[in-house]
Amino acid sequence: MPERSWLADPGRCHAAGVPAQTTFATKPALAAEMVADALDAGLAARWVSGDEVYGQDPRLRAMLERRRIGYVLAIAGNLRVGLEGIDRDVADIATGVADRHWHRYRAGQGAKGPRWYAWAWARIDDPGPEADDEGEGHGYRWLLIRRNLTTGELAFYGCYAPKPMPLAALVKIADIRWAVEEVFQAAKGQAGLDHYQVRRWRAWYRHVTLAMLALAFLAALAADQPPCDERHIPLTMPEIRRLLAALVLSPRRSTAEVLRWSSWRRRHQATARHCHYQRRSQP
Repeated sequence: MPERSWLADPGRCHAAGVPAQTTFATKPALAAEMVADALDAGLAARWVSGDEVYGQDPRLRAMLERRRIGYVLAIAGNLRVGLEGIDRDVADIATGVADRHWHRYRAGQGAKGPRWYAWAWARIDDPGPEADDEGEGHGYRWLLIRRNLTTGELAFYGCYAPKPMPLAALVKIADIRWAVEEVFQAAKGQAGLDHYQVRRWRAWYRHVTLAMLALAFLAALAADQPPCDERHIPLTMPEIRRLLAALVLSPRRSTAEVLRWSSWRRRHQATARHCHYQRRSQP
């Protein structure tokens, strides 16, 4: 959607081909609309995750709770939540967490091995008198706190689920958000998603559509490959793009030479990953 400054200038919108019926919408509002459309279309989903832009929006959280969709959304440290009947900043709550209440969990695999963090959580509301014994009336809400084991940096998440959930489940959902970040990074780096000048509305849609189609093509090729030996990493999207460019777009070298260099890169990447993972296999 265009920015507010665009919609305040009808002449600029007309010159760029922006449809007259276009209205401004924030990122959380767009996300709520997209999630609702997906659910209405029959897409089965249990969880939603996102960064602070989405976690700070109460309307998005309320919509998800009405649809009984669990969420783990990042929130800012100055957001106030109710804990034992008292409204407090989540950053202040974190300062009072005792050492015995921190639990170490691995938040998935990173580029250099397992990502270990310390996690703490607290129930930030009660089901209320209208809820039944299983909490079905209002669901369950938690404050989830993540602490970096090296720097001590804190991150905060607002969580909701229709039914009780263990801490490990919330940690897993919090980590899933990084998959979205990786997709955007891959789309920009491998398919040129952000390589446009945004001069006209239709041109922007065409560019984004083609970039996402190229990314889907690379992802499908990366997913549909035979197992490789332990000395090499599997073919990644960057490596597939590099091979396509070398073999199809500019075939200046022989196929054997291109494949030999590809094997060399994948072998050295496998060695580097093994060393990183071995060093970080324990918190």
